[in-house]
Amino acid sequence: MTRYALGVEYNGSRFCGWQVQAGVATVQEEVERAIREVANHEVRVVTAGRTDTGVHALGQVIHFESASLRPRRAWVQGVNSNLPEGVVVTWARQVPDDFHARFSASGRAYRYIMLTRSVRPTVLADRVTWTHERLERDKMRHAARCLVGRHDFSAYRSVHCQSRQPIRYVRKLSIGQKGLWTWFDIEADGFLHHMVRNIAGVLMTIGSGAQDVAWAREILESRDRRQGGVTAPADGLYLTGVQYPSRFHIPDPPEPLSFW
Repeated sequence: MTRYALGVEYNGSRFCGWQVQAGVATVQEEVERAIREVANHEVRVVTAGRTDTGVHALGQVIHFESASLRPRRAWVQGVNSNLPEGVVVTWARQVPDDFHARFSASGRAYRYIMLTRSVRPTVLADRVTWTHERLERDKMRHAARCLVGRHDFSAYRSVHCQSRQPIRYVRKLSIGQKGLWTWFDIEADGFLHHMVRNIAGVLMTIGSGAQDVAWAREILESRDRRQGGVTAPADGLYLTGVQYPSRFHIPDPPEPLSFW
């Protein structure tokens, strides 16, 4: 059996999340079905991170094993020919047996995108988060500083999060702006369930003026999800990349939506 890694991109609004579930369309189900057509045997894939319903991915990474020898082109073009609209394989690599899409990852990166205008989006509906409120970006940047570093993010994770420990190291949290668009990029060694969306909800609340800048730190130090405010919608959330040690030769993730 040979182990392969694939890069996967998808529009999360078309699926009920990554993980296979009975009776609904999921990204994992479609990807496994498409790979099976090329490999000519049953395949089970392992992903770097399971995304929720509505969350998008530009740099998802998976691995699987196959006894069928195929060129890289077949694992990309062949698989894509069997995938539905909304999901595509972007690259393929043979990897060593000790590569694991989830456990070999050294970090992950997300971008959260917000459209700030008085009317809702149309062609970008389900692909960005919309708010009619004006956001003070400087307040959001100031509030975000306290979240960088190694912290207990209990107050920023879902009450249904199954992670055994809530400590995460956030390496970067930057906020960008252009015209009606506001976005933030966050990188960490790992993320808790709903952690990015909860951070987004807090920063948007502060940016709108509904809470002071200090609220982000107060929530963090409380370690209590009940103090954490609203969970922002999934629409604006993109998994932009997964980092691995260089010895695995995993391609760098694409530049995340550089036109914003």
